[in-house]
Formats: sequence, structure tokens, C-alpha cells
Amino acid sequence: MEPEEDIHISDSAAADPPPRGPRPICSNCTRPGPVCLCHSLPAQPIKTQTQIIILHHPHEANHKLSTTPILTKCLSNSTAIVARKLKPGLSPLLDQSPPAIYLFPPTKASPAVSLSDLPSSPVPKHSPLVLIAFDATWKHAREMVKASEGFLSTFASRVCLDVDESASGGSIYDSELVLRKEPFGGCVSTMEAVARALGVIEPNGVEIEARLVRVLRDMVASQARYLKTPAKPRPKLLKKSKEKQRLKNESKSESVSESDPILGHGQL
Repeated sequence: MEPEEDIHISDSAAADPPPRGPRPICSNCTRPGPVCLCHSLPAQPIKTQTQIIILHHPHEANHKLSTTPILTKCLSNSTAIVARKLKPGLSPLLDQSPPAIYLFPPTKASPAVSLSDLPSSPVPKHSPLVLIAFDATWKHAREMVKASEGFLSTFASRVCLDVDESASGGSIYDSELVLRKEPFGGCVSTMEAVARALGVIEPNGVEIEARLVRVLRDMVASQARYLKTPAKPRPKLLKKSKEKQRLKNESKSESVSESDPILGHGQL
């Protein structure tokens, strides 16, 4: 009888798990399988009289929390352009100088019509109207708007949501303070901003807004399941005085939460 050969298995080979492959991505909504939103998307893209154009910053285009890819899946007349500014030759539609509005908060140099005042304002409301939104961080969005205004000023009017700068930041969706904090109240995700605008300018806007918000709510809820810590406001975008007040309030909250662990935590 031949002697049996000893077989040695190294500790590392036995302990190391097989390497993980890439996460499966849904071919329809382009989101990872665990947070697929196909069940929430409209069976058919929503038709609107308004043409929607979203200027998507290159840095934001691949961000997992960007709402633009979902928004373009929901609306049949929506287009996303990945670029840093709007200019002639980038969009055949905008090259025709159509009646248009673009969403962004006002500045001293560039005032804006409030969305709530839009129906009674002299801003053109011809049909079809073009609605332009910017998807980026607030720093990049300001740069994009400033770089685009020379082109937009010839045919488009600036419109803003009702903004309360005295309030601390809201989030990607106001009722779900969990994902991406914005610098002050009234600042919302691109999808919610477009939904609010369509709610005013579309004949059946209330229904369209509700359907888009429902999808956005589902997106936030599915993503929140994997959130480890609540989002904090972006301090660089807050004025210094407001930042000092925010830090002071946080310090107070921490001292309270130490004595009562139930307090000081966000709720879904």
C-alpha cells in the first residue's frame, strides 16, 4: 500500500472569502438591485406640455443620489445634458430661443420671480414652455448658472421656489431629513424643484407633482435603509453667523442627547 500524501491548506486560502463581484444594476432604472425603483416608476412616462431640460454637472452625473436619471425616466418630454454651462449649439431646442424659465434662487444682481407669483407675473407662459433646471452641488450650480446667464438672458426668465434663508437646511426631500442636507430651507433636490414648477405651470400640474413626489419619496425611503448616520448641513454654504448658531445648537443637542438617548435623533 502506498503512503497517503499529506495535503496542506494555507490558513489564508481557507479564511479568505471569494471576491465580491460588481453589484447588479437594474437595466431599466439604472439603480443597484437592492434600491431598484421600477415598482415606483410610471408604467408610461408622464406626458407634459412643458419641455424640461436639466443641465447635469459632470461630477454629479454619476452620483448615486442624483435624482435626474429617475426624473427623465418619469417624464417623456425631459432631457438631461451633461455639461458645465448652457451655450449655443448645445441644445437644438434652446437654440430656437423658446419661451423659457430656469429655476434658481435670486441674487442681488439677478432677481427672480417666485414660483407662487408666477401665474400673475409678466413672465411668458406660452405653451409649450421650456423649463430649465441645474443639477449639481450648490457651489457648482452657482457657477453653472453664472456661466449660462449670458445665453439664457436673451429668452429665459429666472424663477425661484419660495425660500426661507433663516431656516436651517432641508434635505433631498423635506419630510425625510436623512440623505443630503441643503444650505437653507426651500433648497430641494432637482426632482422636487421640477415637480413643484410643473405643479404650477402644467394644466394637470397637481397630479403630475404628486406622482413625481411619490417616486421621490420611495427613492429616499429605499436609500435610507442603508444610511448609517444622518446627513449634516453643508457648512461651507452657510453664512458664518448662521454656522456659529448651528454649531451652538448642535452643542446643546449633544448635551441633551447624552442624558436622554431618545432625543436628538432624526425620524423617518
